[in-house]
Amino acid sequence: MGIFKALPTKSALKKALKKRYITVNGIHATTATIISGGEHIVLSIPQKNIPKRQFILPLKVLFEDDYLAAIHKPAGIEVSGNKFRTIANALPQNLQPSSLSDAVTPQPVHRLDYATTGIVLVGKTSSSIRVLNKMFEDKLISKTYYAVTIGKMRSNGAVTTEIDGKPSRSDYNVMKSVPSERFGTLNLVELRPKTGRRHQLRKHLHGLGHPILGDKDYAIEGLVLKGKGLYLHAHALEFEHPFTKKTIKITDVLPEKFGMIFLL
Repeated sequence: MGIFKALPTKSALKKALKKRYITVNGIHATTATIISGGEHIVLSIPQKNIPKRQFILPLKVLFEDDYLAAIHKPAGIEVSGNKFRTIANALPQNLQPSSLSDAVTPQPVHRLDYATTGIVLVGKTSSSIRVLNKMFEDKLISKTYYAVTIGKMRSNGAVTTEIDGKPSRSDYNVMKSVPSERFGTLNLVELRPKTGRRHQLRKHLHGLGHPILGDKDYAIEGLVLKGKGLYLHAHALEFEHPFTKKTIKITDVLPEKFGMIFLL
């Protein structure tokens, strides 16, 4: 692993072996092939592939260069997975191909929930995918979200409740509050997750007793807003570009439904 730039992950290497794309000293290799050193190893990917069915979904591109891109994810769609209708399958139609030698099909390097809107970061080369994944793992990418929450909250704070037995932290600031006949108070809250646990922000706010408006899974009985979606938006990412070393700050404007509540 590591000798082929076209195979950025272990799963890609296994697929290439299974499809008999790799030879060692002229013999098709398998996962059982032992490498001692000095062998002649060749990767041969057929030029003529059966074209994949394209998922046509226009996406708003927020940033793009030869290494990476950032797009706006609408609500109601998965970022990736086994389904055909995913952001990942729509990326090739929305992004320019990279001109770099290790260019690959663009891949998201993190996820947002099905119902969450906002920024998704994408790698366009095998090296950028590896580096961006490591940057998320090492918490070198700063994330800012906005949510609409229910109930009168403290102006700021930090939630450190464990999730699935693992440490987690979310910092928050209440930016604006308005009275609501049905919900008492609605708050526009800026959130800065310091860890990346599954459903972290939704679980933390529910644990505070201030669930996100429209959240059916982490809700207070009788206080579920139906038909308007989840009021959670991935607003900004900030990081040092791993190749150009420039500071990159990407923002995605709040959805219109936020502005309708707070007159933004």
